[in-house]
Amino acid sequence: MYETLIKNCTIIGIDRTDQNCAVLLQDGRVAVIGAADDFEEVSASKVIDAHGMYLGPGFIDLHIHGLLRFLIDNGPDHLGEICRTLPRYGVTSFLPTVRPRPPGEDAEFLHTLATAPCDSGSQILGFHLEGPFLALTGGLPPEAVGKSDITRVRALIDAASPYKVVFSISPELEGITDMIKVMRRADMPVFITHTKADGQQTLDAIEAGASHATHFYDVFYPPEQIERGVRPCGVVEAILASPQVSVDFILDGVHVDPIVVKMALQCKGADKICLATDANIGAGLGPGRYTAFKKEVEVAYWGGPARTTGDHPQAGGLSGSSLTLDRAVRNAVKMLGVSVPQAVRMATHNPASVLGLHDKKGRVAQGYDADLTLLDDELNVLACWVAGRCVYDNFLSGENK
Repeated sequence: MYETLIKNCTIIGIDRTDQNCAVLLQDGRVAVIGAADDFEEVSASKVIDAHGMYLGPGFIDLHIHGLLRFLIDNGPDHLGEICRTLPRYGVTSFLPTVRPRPPGEDAEFLHTLATAPCDSGSQILGFHLEGPFLALTGGLPPEAVGKSDITRVRALIDAASPYKVVFSISPELEGITDMIKVMRRADMPVFITHTKADGQQTLDAIEAGASHATHFYDVFYPPEQIERGVRPCGVVEAILASPQVSVDFILDGVHVDPIVVKMALQCKGADKICLATDANIGAGLGPGRYTAFKKEVEVAYWGGPARTTGDHPQAGGLSGSSLTLDRAVRNAVKMLGVSVPQAVRMATHNPASVLGLHDKKGRVAQGYDADLTLLDDELNVLACWVAGRCVYDNFLSGENK
C-alpha cells in the first residue's frame, strides 16, 4: 500500500500543465504519476482529492533573512520557527541567509546554526553567507566589506558542517578569483552581488567559478563613465552576456522594474531566471514597523520592500523585502505576463538547478523528492508536503487527512 495518493490534480510541469492527474507518494519520493482514472483501484493510507487544483513542486528560496517576527541572525530558535512556517508560503527548501559578523564570531555563530536541530518544516539546503567578501555594504553592516582571506573561507566552510555554504562575493575584491576556487570545492555555487565591478573583473570571477547573481540589479552599479556619451560596460552586461550564469530577482515591484526581468528572460532564456525574496522581518505580516538588525524597518504594503526608518544612517533606503515566495510567483504572472508553468519554474526547477539539485528537486516527476505544493487557481497555497509529509494544510478535509 502506498503512503499518499493525490488524485484529480492539475500538475504544473516545466512548460505545461496536465489535468486530471494522480500522484503516488512513497518513502519521501514521487513514486508514480499517471491519469487519475488509472488509479481508481490503487490503495493508499491517505487519499487526497485535489478537485482540479494545481499541484506543483515545492518552492526553493535562495535568499531569505527572516519571516514574520523571526530572523535567522537571531539564532537557532528563530531559524527553527522559520523552517516550520515557510511551508504555508509553499517553500519546501531554502538557503538561510546570514549577515556578516566579525572574524571568528562569524564561524562560531554559523556553527551554532548548523548544529541546532531543525527537523520539521522546510528543509535547509545549506547556508548562504552575504558577506564578508563584498565590496559594497548596501543595506548590510560594515562587516560585509572584507578582504581576501582563504583561511577564513575554510573556517566558515568547516563551521557550517554538516551543511554546505554558498558565498556571495564581489568580483572586484582583490584576490577573489583564488578564493572562488576554494569556495567552489564545497560543490556549491558562488553568488555575485553588492558590486560595481567592470566587465573584465566580472568575467574573471565567472571563469573562476562564480555562476549566479543574487538580487540582481540591486546594488549592481555601473562603472564610471570614461568616454562621454558612451555607456560603460560593467557587471550587469557581463552577467547578461554569460549564458552559464543564472540570476535571481526580488520581484516586489520596487527592487527591480519588471522590464529588467523581461530583458533578462530574453537574454538568458527561461531556465536561468529565478525568484528570491531577500525577506526581512515582517515578511508575511503586512504593513507596519518592525525591528531588525538593531534598526527599525517599515513595510508600506503587503509584499512590499522594507525600508529603514528613523535617524539611522541608512534611513529611507531599502533593507530587504516583506515578499514571500508564493506572492513572488503571483507577481511574475501579473507583472511579467508569463505563464503559470514559467512563473512556478522560476521558484522551483531553476533554483534547484542553481544548487545542482535539478535531478531530485524542482519538478513533479517520478523519483524526485516529494516536495510539493497545492495551489488554487490564483496560486494561493492550499497545502504543502516536504519529503512526502504534509507540513501545511489549508485545504484537506478531515476525511482526506
